[in-house]
Amino acid sequence: QVKLLESVGGSMQAGGSLILSCTASVYTVSNYVYTWFRQAPGNDREWVASFFDSDASTRYSDSVKGRFTISKDNAKNTLYLQMNSLKPEDTALYFCAASESVLVPGASYEYPYWGQGTQVTVSS
Repeated sequence: QVKLLESVGGSMQAGGSLILSCTASVYTVSNYVYTWFRQAPGNDREWVASFFDSDASTRYSDSVKGRFTISKDNAKNTLYLQMNSLKPEDTALYFCAASESVLVPGASYEYPYWGQGTQVTVSS
């Protein structure tokens, strides 16, 4: 059982930056996939970015590519999401998720482990 604990989000003006973290309760001995999703009110859960333990590779949705950076500190077993040039449309509840293996990284059903969610609000 992997438990994920996310940091507190925040509120800021457009153009600002924020970093989210997500710490796993146990060290994962196998190669996991860690992903950030987000969900705005009235919308479906949206894939944001994924980190692959196997080769430390990353993937991003088009909506955040070039602005967000996903990374992982293996010593701390913590996943990060650095968010720059924030836009009002980035406002959402952000979730980290983990899975031992996925076929479709952007599919939320692939992930058995989820954080509690943290709110990010960007004002114009």
